[in-house]
Order: sequence, then C-alpha cells, then structure tokens
Amino acid sequence: MTTAFDSPSFDGHETVSYASCPETGLRAIIAIHSTALGPAAGGCRMRAYASTDDALTDVLRLSRGMTYKNAIAELPLGGGKSVVIGNPATDKSDAFLESLGDAVERLGGAYWIAEDMGIGPEDMEKVARRTRYVAGLKSGKAASGDPSPVTAEGIFRGIRIAVKHKLERPGVKGLTVAIQGIGHVGYALARLLHEAGASLIVTDVNEIALKKAEREFSARVVAPEEIYDAPADIFAPCAAGAVLNPDTIPRLKVPVVAGAANNQLDTPESEMLLKQRGILYAPDYVINGGGIINVAAEIAGRYDPVWVQARLDRLMETLDGVFAEAARLDLPAGEVADRIARARIDAAKLRKAG
Repeated sequence: MTTAFDSPSFDGHETVSYASCPETGLRAIIAIHSTALGPAAGGCRMRAYASTDDALTDVLRLSRGMTYKNAIAELPLGGGKSVVIGNPATDKSDAFLESLGDAVERLGGAYWIAEDMGIGPEDMEKVARRTRYVAGLKSGKAASGDPSPVTAEGIFRGIRIAVKHKLERPGVKGLTVAIQGIGHVGYALARLLHEAGASLIVTDVNEIALKKAEREFSARVVAPEEIYDAPADIFAPCAAGAVLNPDTIPRLKVPVVAGAANNQLDTPESEMLLKQRGILYAPDYVINGGGIINVAAEIAGRYDPVWVQARLDRLMETLDGVFAEAARLDLPAGEVADRIARARIDAAKLRKAG
C-alpha cells in the first residue's frame, strides 16, 4: 500500500488520517490539504474503490482541489475531503455513518464534512449525531439541505459564460449539451438546460435516471463510453474525475467543456491538449463552486440565501475574468485560475505567519 508521502498526488497536505471501525465496517480516509484560509471543508465521497491506493489518490486530489475551490470563491475555508471505501447502496447503516461522525469529531473542527458522491443529506443527519462539524443538513438552525441545486445553478451560469466567450452566443438555446452523469447535480443541470432550450445527450450507469431524463427532457441516451464521441456544443462531465485524458480528449467533438465533476483532468497538462484542439475548458473548481458556497453559509452558523447568491454572482464574475485573461495571455484558463487561487492562499499563509 502506498503511503501518503509516496503518492504522486501528495501536495504538502497538512494531515492525512485513516479511520476504521471493525464493528461497523467503516474504512475511510480524511485528507486536510490546507487550513491557511480557515478550517478545511469538503464533501465525503463513498465508492467501491478497487484499492486503498485508489482511494488515497482520490482523497489527496480532491482535498487539494477544495483548497483551490474555496480560495477562488473567496471563502474563509481551507481544503479537505473524505472518502469512504464501500458500496453506498449496500454498506451504509446508521452505526456505520455514526462511526464516520466519530472520525470527523476526533479532528476537533479542523475539517467540516458534507455530502458528495454516494453520500446524501439523509446520511449527514446520521453523521451529525456524533459531530457538529457537518454541513448540508436538512434540519437545524443553519440547515439548507442538499447543496446540489446551487452547484447546478453555478454550472448552468458558467456554461453560458463559456458559450459567450467561445461561441459568441448569449445563451444555450438551440445548442446541444452532452452530460456525463445525471446524479443530483447532473440531473438538476439537465433540467436547467432543457428549460433554457438546449438539446441533451446523456449517459449514466443508473438506468432509472436515464429513462427519467429521456422522458422528462427528451434527452438522447448513449452508452457511457459513447459520450466522448457524441457531436455536441458542450461536453459536461458530471460524474467521476480524470475523464479528460490523452485517450478521451482526441475523441471529443465539442468546442466547450464545462461540467460539475471534480478533477476532470487526469493531469494539468491535459488542459493544454484541449487548448491545442481549440476546446475551451472551464476550470472545474471554479465553475462548480456553488455547492461549497452554500455549505460555507451553513458553517458560518446562519444560512442566508441572499449572501449565497451574492457569492455565486461574484464567482461567476471571476470565471468571466479568467476566460478573458486566458484569451489575452493565450494561456489555458486553468492556469490563470490556479494563479489567482495560489496568490490568495499564499497571502493567507503570510498573514498567519506574521
């Protein structure tokens, strides 16, 4: 088994902790990348990882992404993430989720947990029985429930901004969007796009969700591997990460890539492959920041929807500026976004040190 220090995805993470509970079957990894801007915050992902090394790679990459996501959204939060090894359909129980809460509580507030792939608001209610460092709850003083709709709204608005820069069009009416993954966020995004007049191509491993999208949005369903070859105006990755790589990028038949998934690029170098093909890439941690903005409002202790919308507006202005600066400097948009995020993180570190 690879140690965190030996992993190529290790990036000076402050803390990587392994949590297990033989009685409940919990096996989890919690990674805190940075607390320079504040306590680390990020969702919990549950998957049947093929190996512990795969889980470690995922949590290291995701937690680093959260540091950049929170910085670019100008939130007083650092970056963290947790992954749980197991089948979310069969391995969860009340005791299992409570033991996950125990693992979060042991970190003493350095990390705030929320839902992500395989973990929903109802699961967070059970985690919250053992720790107060939980966001995305359905009940309580600052509760706002599932942040997926806010994430989807940000993705939808970000797609419109990308279309403006790349296609010089004011909206998505008449365009075709290929959505990879129609879970909570992907399905909410599909609805917004359909209502705005876009045609949809969708894929997922969930046949029920696909049939529903076909019926509700007149979406064309394709097999998971076929989504990369689908001619469209926008490719929206909304499932797992690392889907943009040297194998898939040459197959894309789109001018824009903009979606909800975290860590869409297998490596930062793959964005240059997109740029060389004339494809505009919306940096994932910028465009998908709506959910963490929603979570940040809960962590602050008083959920204010006006504040959430104002922050989302500001994030969209940042995305617009990233595209404009990338065009001016002839750089990938992700490189421009990284520069902005790193400058904010470095400034926070200097303030803490001083």
